[in-house]
Amino acid sequence: MKLDQKIILATEQDREEILKLYQEQKGREFCPWTEEYPGNETIDFDLSRDALYVMKQEGKIVAAISLEEDQEVEKLSCWDPELAPGGELARLAVTPAMQNQGIGRIMLRFGMDEWKRRGCRSIHFLVNRYNEKAIRSYAVFGFRVVGQCSMYEQEFLCYEMELD
Repeated sequence: MKLDQKIILATEQDREEILKLYQEQKGREFCPWTEEYPGNETIDFDLSRDALYVMKQEGKIVAAISLEEDQEVEKLSCWDPELAPGGELARLAVTPAMQNQGIGRIMLRFGMDEWKRRGCRSIHFLVNRYNEKAIRSYAVFGFRVVGQCSMYEQEFLCYEMELD
């Protein structure tokens, strides 16, 4: 990370910048987000659980990631019970002007470390099966594809990795 970059727990004061960051992603290739999702309701849920983190650079939010709790995803049969409890990462977003600079990987590593700190043995998440850019990013960490599913009107690959 650069000296002026820091990852911190998001606060209510960050809401407008986070919404803007989410809006910047919508409509981009392979982005499954809709006009409604993610929005204020999602931010409320994440803030209420201390689960939304942002990277700030020069005081501006350039990335965000959430420690997700989605019971539908948790119910999927592809997750290894030997790796329970597992944490889910979601809503990774990097402002378009800052993409392809490794920020997404820094945010993923932070999320993985945070779940480990909270007592999880593994990380899992869903990726749109056609999002080649994201798939390449996750390969660096050694995530395994453990299944596929159809949820939220999309086709996903299910990724899982034991935390070390």
